[in-house]
Amino acid sequence: MSEECANPLLLGWIKEWLDQARERNSKGVTVYKKAYESMKACPLAFDHPSQAQQLNGLGPKLCERLTEKLKAYCQENGLPMPQVPGQGSKRTSDTGVAEQPTKKPRKARPYVPALRSGPYALLLGLATQGENADQGLTKAHLIEVAQPYCDNSFTAPPDPTKFYTAWNSMKTLVQKDLVYEHGRPLRKYMLSEEGWEVAKRIQKTLPGASVNIPASTSNSSRNHQSQIAPATGDRPIPIDGDDDILVPAEPTPLLGEGTHVDGPTEPIVLPPGNFTVELVLDTREVRTPKDRAYISDELIKKGITPHVRALELGDAFWVAKCRDPTYLARYGEEGDEVMLDWILERKRLDDLIGSIKDGRFHEQKFRLGRSGIKNVIYLIEEFTVSHADASTGSASKYQEMAASAIASTQVVNGYFLKRTRTIDDSIRYLARMTKLLRKMYGAHDLSSDEPCPSQSGTASSITSVAVIPSRRISSTKSYLSLLDELRAKDPAVTYGVTFSTFSALASKSNTLSLRDVFLKMLMCIRGVTGERAMEIQRLWPTPRHLVEAYMALEPHQRDTLMSDKLHSVVGRKNFGKALSKKIAEVWGEAG
Repeated sequence: MSEECANPLLLGWIKEWLDQARERNSKGVTVYKKAYESMKACPLAFDHPSQAQQLNGLGPKLCERLTEKLKAYCQENGLPMPQVPGQGSKRTSDTGVAEQPTKKPRKARPYVPALRSGPYALLLGLATQGENADQGLTKAHLIEVAQPYCDNSFTAPPDPTKFYTAWNSMKTLVQKDLVYEHGRPLRKYMLSEEGWEVAKRIQKTLPGASVNIPASTSNSSRNHQSQIAPATGDRPIPIDGDDDILVPAEPTPLLGEGTHVDGPTEPIVLPPGNFTVELVLDTREVRTPKDRAYISDELIKKGITPHVRALELGDAFWVAKCRDPTYLARYGEEGDEVMLDWILERKRLDDLIGSIKDGRFHEQKFRLGRSGIKNVIYLIEEFTVSHADASTGSASKYQEMAASAIASTQVVNGYFLKRTRTIDDSIRYLARMTKLLRKMYGAHDLSSDEPCPSQSGTASSITSVAVIPSRRISSTKSYLSLLDELRAKDPAVTYGVTFSTFSALASKSNTLSLRDVFLKMLMCIRGVTGERAMEIQRLWPTPRHLVEAYMALEPHQRDTLMSDKLHSVVGRKNFGKALSKKIAEVWGEAG
């Protein structure tokens, strides 16, 4: 360690604290890891630990701990304790006249956010957790507890000409190492050690604040309700020499008593009648670029008011919207919408052919299959191929390509296929499906002549909707496993997640693991479909495994690795020698 670092003693102590934090699974791992990496990379030798504050990740509190460790080390070994640079005794010049001491650098003012600003409210909101909290708060939870302490909205810009909300100040807090973020699929936020120092300074301006932030709080007793006593009015109180902080008047209670931060781990049931069934459309679902509201307007004429927003997956799906907007928040969940088990992908025939050519079609089917939604509907609008294709004689080839893709979608993937002739037919289908689902879930007493595209169960077998708590989901894989387990236990219940959690799970980039990236890399090779990529990954879980498998073979043996190992795979996932050679050309030379 001494050969790698100019300050081996300091680095060793930081490493000791980092190891302890890892053993305890403490939130301090991130803080100590950043400090360890900065100290290890620093080429300068420090005379005193206080000089380490210039490094990224080492704040005053951590440097004080290092100073205490150095004092103990010096006492144990009979060594003099180094003085803080600039605080030594006065020196005399050669003439015997005492030299003036070097002017002490002005101490940097501690960070104090402005009263009722975004950072001010976010720090107070995060401080509602105990210092030993290990879960953090999601964005929705944090906004809910922080909003009463902020004059600006965390969700809406102050005026239509601006795009930034009070939430954008979170970036400042993260950059200043006051807050760190973690967690997948939902990002969560927690105060760092420096963040707690600032939060406590703010708390000292409030009556009774000395007992409001406990040094240790058990997980079972932490709750969302504000731990800050309400003030009787606004009055300036100086903090460490600063006089620009005002006491907020009468902060509003946030959640009811007994609502826990950790929340339930069992599914949250939404009984029939406590929610409505709503249609959600993707913003890209338009008739033409100049007529973007046509679909929504026509649905409204048919009694269906869709919710239009940007969707991570699919062109339309249905959600259960709670009649009480705060119902899910009481259980620590974000929003008031729960995904139902129906999702629709709409494609015109020409768009279908285009997506087959560029590979989007297989990728979309693969992502739909991993979404966890049972009933996937492919809505194909009949549309003639272009005249250019017809003139070149390729029209029949494309028709065959589309027919093969449609058959594969039905037989191999098991998705429900609906054909329509025009966009108006598609709109009528969306309206009928919405009415049918409302009838199935008991939300409205409406009739429909549309057959249900359910792949399992019947309409009459559905009794209620249950929400899987987001805290039980750590990845797409865990979500799918949990869904299978719950559905097997009670098929009559629709199990889903909140809209925000589903969006995070379905995101193309937000939750990509190494294995997800590996699958996407494999599918970049022409001929490697999602099913084939998964078969490869079953044998070689990561890129490294696959490269090592190729490197273990002689060059002339690599071309047939896939065809030899996966020759017994049945159906359309079978690997021929031509495809096997193509994969070897890409991955067999990667080493």
